[in-house]
Amino acid sequence: MARRKRSPQRTCVVCRQIRDKRDLVRVVRTPAGAIVVDPSGKANGRGAYLCREPDCLEEGSPEQRLAQALKLKLSPEAGAALINALQAERSKV
Repeated sequence: MARRKRSPQRTCVVCRQIRDKRDLVRVVRTPAGAIVVDPSGKANGRGAYLCREPDCLEEGSPEQRLAQALKLKLSPEAGAALINALQAERSKV
């Protein structure tokens, strides 16, 4: 009997659902302090994962939860830009 290969799982910082790593989008605070969306999932820095579900980005305040997960303070302008980048990334898939 062959063993089934396990896929890595991560938790969305907004809705707290556990999903396969490939189903989530990774946001990274780089060592330089920049906040970027990481489509490869391998960029250096502190990362946080978000669902690709539209409700997840619209529910509550995802900017605050991302800021807490990335251990930084996010300005409203930077938060809005990040949400726009995440929505663009979500529409690619």
